[in-house]
Amino acid sequence: MRKVRVVLASGSPRRRELLMQVGLEPVIVLSHVEEVIKSQEPAQVVRELSLQKAVDVAGRIENGYFDEERREEHLENAVVIGADTVVTVDGRILGKPGTRAEAEAMIRLLQNREHQVYTGVAMIFGDTGEKVVFAEKTNVFVYPMSEEQIHRYVDTGESMDKAGAYGIQGTFAAYIRGIEGDYNNVVGLPIGQVCQELMARGFKVF
Repeated sequence: MRKVRVVLASGSPRRRELLMQVGLEPVIVLSHVEEVIKSQEPAQVVRELSLQKAVDVAGRIENGYFDEERREEHLENAVVIGADTVVTVDGRILGKPGTRAEAEAMIRLLQNREHQVYTGVAMIFGDTGEKVVFAEKTNVFVYPMSEEQIHRYVDTGESMDKAGAYGIQGTFAAYIRGIEGDYNNVVGLPIGQVCQELMARGFKVF
């Protein structure tokens, strides 16, 4: 099996940690693409956005993002991974809150009910140019929350850089009643499926 070199088109520390958990230490190259959404269907939205990010970063690498001394190192057996996560409730897509008031409003929508988390992943394999794009859905069930509990959670600061205004791996775990599906998908990357795609192509994961 071949050793894989992962380029992660995301600045998310959670996605980086999930890759490192399975022995993959990614190079971080942030995407600068202007995101264009052409669908209202959540799974399609995250597939489109993850692919836009991966294509942007793959193109920048091909055009000399790394200096010549390091270029071959990062393109040989490389895979560029783009990802995007959204939270939906009643078909409404919730992104990252822009203000505290928006964060509190999102948590009110999610408490005492079920919602869905979708993560799209795009993988571009440098040696063949193959593109693999998929989306994973996880159902999440949240306990009832009082206004005081909502305020206290938003006070932690966890809400502001997360889709749906919460992080399941943080203090919001106190309000998670259960999930159906992949837990890591809610964190930000369905790492199991990513590894399966790599191993199916002869790459070593850990």
